[in-house]
Amino acid sequence: MNTNYTLPRGRALRLIMLDCDGVLFDSFDANVAFYDSILKTLGHPPLDEVGRELCHRMAGPQLWAHLFAGDETAHARAKAAAAQANYDPFYALMQPVPELDSTLARLGRHCRLAMATNRGRTVEGVVRHFGLDRFLSSWLGVLDVPHPKPAPDLLLASLDRTSVPAAAAVYVGDTATDYEAAAASSVPYVGVGRRSNAAYTIADLRELPDLLGIP
Repeated sequence: MNTNYTLPRGRALRLIMLDCDGVLFDSFDANVAFYDSILKTLGHPPLDEVGRELCHRMAGPQLWAHLFAGDETAHARAKAAAAQANYDPFYALMQPVPELDSTLARLGRHCRLAMATNRGRTVEGVVRHFGLDRFLSSWLGVLDVPHPKPAPDLLLASLDRTSVPAAAAVYVGDTATDYEAAAASSVPYVGVGRRSNAAYTIADLRELPDLLGIP
């Protein structure tokens, strides 16, 4: 795992890739409520403490595979129910981080921005509901690549789509899964919060411009 990199700053920085949940939004309650609603439909109890943590960083297929390991029938029913579920009622539970729009506008005046997330069908909905297309050059989720994080696919696809080399980009995430994806793609990493396992850490997105030398 390559963790020996220099964080690009100022003019050296051409692309900032951002995770969605935990970086742009506090969506813990929304995601837990969404998965609990599916489990209730299937007659299963709600997520336990471990499941609530996993649903924050895993893609849906990863979570169902974990929850129903060894039960192929229940696994198939869960995936089918999730594919038909409507996330719209849960957007209201997603809380944008403080000063999200103004921070994205500041970052976007300096370089291109992309969202790279383990979300699936809801990527377009998040962008549409919160108007993120005003700031982002691209947005990719697990339906756009062969493998979710911690594989590097999402980050490599974002680099390819924007024609930016890894050394001129930064990925901003908040979990070990994000850190591992950045390391696997040789992209410099900035972690949000104490769980980020990062050499460069910020408390929230508002601190990112100063860290990266963006006026």
